[in-house]
Amino acid sequence: MFNRWIEDRLLDVLENEGIGSIAFSPLAQGLLTNKYLNGIPQDSRVANKKALFFNETNITEEKLNKIKLLNEIAENRCQTLAQMALSWVLQNVTSVIIGASRLSQITENVKAIEKLDFTKEELEKIDRILK
Repeated sequence: MFNRWIEDRLLDVLENEGIGSIAFSPLAQGLLTNKYLNGIPQDSRVANKKALFFNETNITEEKLNKIKLLNEIAENRCQTLAQMALSWVLQNVTSVIIGASRLSQITENVKAIEKLDFTKEELEKIDRILK
């Protein structure tokens, strides 16, 4: 949701050729989960300096505010933030690589497919938040 870049004309080629695509890190290294809703958890890879490409500089106040607003939309959809983010990404790709570290994360994230549709209003709100 934060990085909406897709290779130029890729979706057209995939559709024309009947080929699927997979998104990597659709949960933005955990930002689009409930993990960072209240700041950086002390037990996180970021706090413990164990994340190679993801650190405190990636978690700004502005981004945290956006995450909280997105979470409100997810709650109104009766989804977790992660489920909504995956549902949103699955509008344009065939599958996602979620990078789960626990079975409970997989169990939760699979539920995204139970509600893949978005209303026009929801999509407009998401676009305004991420603008």
